[in-house]
This record gives sequence, structure tokens and C-alpha cells, in this order.
Amino acid sequence: MTVRHDPIPADSSSADATLDPAPRPHASAEEVAAARSDTKLAQVLYHDWEAETYDDKWSISYDQRCIDYARGRFDAVAGDQPLPYERALELGCGTGFFLLNLMQSGVAATGSVTDLSPGMVKVALRNAENLGLPVDGRVADAETIPYDDDTFDLVVGHAVLHHIPDVEQSLREVLRVLKPGGRFVFAGEPTTVGNFYARWLGRATWEATTRVTKLPFLADWRRPQQELDESSRAAALEAVVDLHTFDPTELEEIATAAGAEGVQAKTEEFAAALLGWPVRTFEAAVPAEKLGWGWARFAFTGWKSLSWLDEKVLHHVVPRGYFYNVMITGTKPLAAD
Repeated sequence: MTVRHDPIPADSSSADATLDPAPRPHASAEEVAAARSDTKLAQVLYHDWEAETYDDKWSISYDQRCIDYARGRFDAVAGDQPLPYERALELGCGTGFFLLNLMQSGVAATGSVTDLSPGMVKVALRNAENLGLPVDGRVADAETIPYDDDTFDLVVGHAVLHHIPDVEQSLREVLRVLKPGGRFVFAGEPTTVGNFYARWLGRATWEATTRVTKLPFLADWRRPQQELDESSRAAALEAVVDLHTFDPTELEEIATAAGAEGVQAKTEEFAAALLGWPVRTFEAAVPAEKLGWGWARFAFTGWKSLSWLDEKVLHHVVPRGYFYNVMITGTKPLAAD
């Protein structure tokens, strides 16, 4: 199915285009092999592959739970802002999780989404339509954003910067399409230290779960081998698309070098990440029907409790670079008189 971005913004530099590339959810073996040495091809293949199941995989929703989560990330790094922003862009939108939930919380009135993956743009626009939100979309490279200068009041992104080869160039583009005084907010980026322990916990949990469920009396807790193999292949390609981890101070320096003012990075999830990564990995390794409401309640309340511990206690004693997620904000300088 071809993604049709309708309506196209009148001020878009690509307004003469009418169709974006079609999603490719079933890449050939040759394409996967080529993607191992072509990061942008890998981005497209991996995210097209994941698009239709991504929300389920990461427990993404568009109800109050995720509205509160998205708004909480925005407020934590941007602080109290006059709302709503009139027009917002989500860069590397995925399924639209961050922008659509921010719009529902009153952060922005209208929105645009871009992603290198046609499959993700397709799902994001479908989600926006289902929610009745005024959103248009484009398949686009984050290093060459296809909108005119001074178009947006706000640019947001969640877990996108670590996929972009040239982060500073992308932030220059963000500042170009922002109006003078406009703000950007990026959240969900992995820190260097946090990524190390999260990946280690994930690998250890996967290995332990898949080994234990080979025991005959636990066979019904094991996913079919074909699904496990596919998850392993996806994880291998994921390693190709995850290009960066960030030290919070270095990320601030990158944003400042791109031309932003008022740059500030904040981190979150230390204890919460120590629980969250094993939980997510375990969920991916066992049949979904084995995990009922009790498990979901444990996972969510556990994450909330440990997030409270992170915010109220550990932020005062643990260096910010040890937390898993880093968020960053800044503004475009006001035009000279």
C-alpha cells in the first residue's frame, strides 16, 4: 500500500509530490544483507518490518496512560510553557506516539509527522485519523526535512536522534524549520552508560528465558521457534539501526553547536530501567496469552514506583549520565532586528 500524505502543507517545499514510497514489510534476504552496510536502508527495512506491530510490542497506546507519559516527558525537560503551540512537527515519528499523545494533552493544535520509513508514516497517519487529530505526513530524511524555513512552532521526537547518522546536521534542519523562538523537545534517547546495562540485562533475560522454556514442563511458555528466530533477526538488524548513545553534556554541546539557545538536557529512569528491560524482553520471549492482567499491572505499577524513586531520591545521588533516558530541549534564536 502506498502512503498518501493528504493534505500536503501548502508551504511544504515538496508540495508538488503526491505519493510517498510504499512500505516494504517483507524485505528480501539480499536487502537485509545490503542493509548491514547501509544504515539508512536498514532504518527503512527495520521500521517497515516493525510498523504494524510496533505499538503492541512496546505497549504503546493513545489513552490516558500514554498521554500522561508523553506530557510528563515534555514538561520534565521543557518546563511550564504557554500552550498550545499552533503547529508541531514530529521527527522520526514512528507510529506517532509522542506527537499524537502530546496533541491530546493540549501541547499542539495541529501536527505534521515525518519518518524515513513509509510503513511508520502510514501507521502514524492512520492513528491520527482514528483519533480525529489534524495531522499530515511525509516520508523524509531527518537530515533534509522537506518543509520551508520558519514553518513550525514546535519540533518533537522520541527515541529518534540515536538513529540519525549526523545528529548535528539534523538539529540544524530542526532549527531551520522552526520559527524564531520556536522550541524543540527530544526524549527517549539512550545514554551511553544506560544503554550498556540495559542491553546486558536484555540479553541475559532473553538467554535465560529461551533456555528455561526448553524444559518439557514449560513448553507451553515457549514461543514457536520461527517467532524466536524472527525476533533474533530483528534484534540483529536493530543493532545496525541504533547508531548512537549519548552523554548528556555532549548532547547539549551538539545542540549548541547546531545553533540552538537555552539548551538543557535531563535524564530519567535508573531503577525503572533495571526493571523495564528484563520485563520487555521476557514479554517478547513468551506467548502473549500467558501474560494476563496481573502481569500488566505488576509491570506498570513497578515501573511507576521505581520512576518515583528515581525522581524523588536517586536523581539527588546518582550522576545524570547513569540514568537510561536523556531528554533535551532548546530554542531557535529570535530573528535579529
